[in-house]
Amino acid sequence: MSEASTIDTPPRARGAVAVGKARNLRWLKDFSLIPVIGVLLLIGFIVSPNFLTGDNMIAVLQQSTELSMLVLGEALILIAGRMDLSLESTIGLAPVVALWVVLPEHGGRFNGLGIGAQWMAIPICLLVGAAIGALNGFLILKMRLNGFIVTLAMLITLRGLITVIDGGQSIFTLPASFMYLGRTDWLGMPASVWCCGLLFAIGIIALGWFRPGRALYAIGGNPGAARAAGIRVDRTVWIVLIIASVLAAFGGILYAGRLGSVAASQGNGLIFSAFAATVIGGVSMNGGRGSLFGALTGVVALQLIENVLTFGHVSADKIKFFDGAVILIALIISRYTSGEAQE
Repeated sequence: MSEASTIDTPPRARGAVAVGKARNLRWLKDFSLIPVIGVLLLIGFIVSPNFLTGDNMIAVLQQSTELSMLVLGEALILIAGRMDLSLESTIGLAPVVALWVVLPEHGGRFNGLGIGAQWMAIPICLLVGAAIGALNGFLILKMRLNGFIVTLAMLITLRGLITVIDGGQSIFTLPASFMYLGRTDWLGMPASVWCCGLLFAIGIIALGWFRPGRALYAIGGNPGAARAAGIRVDRTVWIVLIIASVLAAFGGILYAGRLGSVAASQGNGLIFSAFAATVIGGVSMNGGRGSLFGALTGVVALQLIENVLTFGHVSADKIKFFDGAVILIALIISRYTSGEAQE
């Protein structure tokens, strides 16, 4: 296009072209990890012929379920321009409290209700998650405390509370409801994988086609402008904090059901993997940008990296090194792809 034709182009047409390019770039970012996943699958096959077996791929997906719940919750919070470190402890505390309430050997407050009481473990666990999210929202939004410090303090406090309740011991007796979600297959695929896929699908639809979901991008991009547009910023962020904590609690159920126990250290260090997966999936740490599909591909990529290293007989300590390196690389990539490095 010549200079003259560029000048003659109406401003509205140039704006439409710019918007179209921005949308194309956004879609490219959403799918940017697909080639990486393909390369990881190829590397894994080279490392071991057992890598690409159906059983191993299903195991990779099932092992990703609890992390994917943390990533889903953290992605929603980051898009809204906030962060929550306490999700790591919520994934451990919520199941412990539910078991303490339901099981006879751990208190059994509802034991007199019979076998049906064991199925109350799931709603109790989710209610504990909702309570933690509501408390975080109160401290951050009503008392105007720093969100990073609040959720860091909650992470430490909740982790200590787990030890107070279970005495630092693992719980090996689980209700049937926990075991069902962690061990049952639906149509040849673990139920936990189906649940995670459904929740991500709901989140993607909500952010893409419903006003409250789209409002998260406005809040994360410019809270002041969002308020001026009539969006109830504090209420929306509060709801997102609650939803994220409920998702973390649900991840705790899947974690416990898959392993058949609840350890006092359940979820330790998982928040770092959650941030890594979310950021390499294209969600901005500064809010207002990113997609849940991209975050999901980040989970898959991160889990594949760990699985490839395991097949390569890399020790657990070295795997932690690679996890840390992935976080650093993710931050660098996020900075340059978002254009912040040019500011």
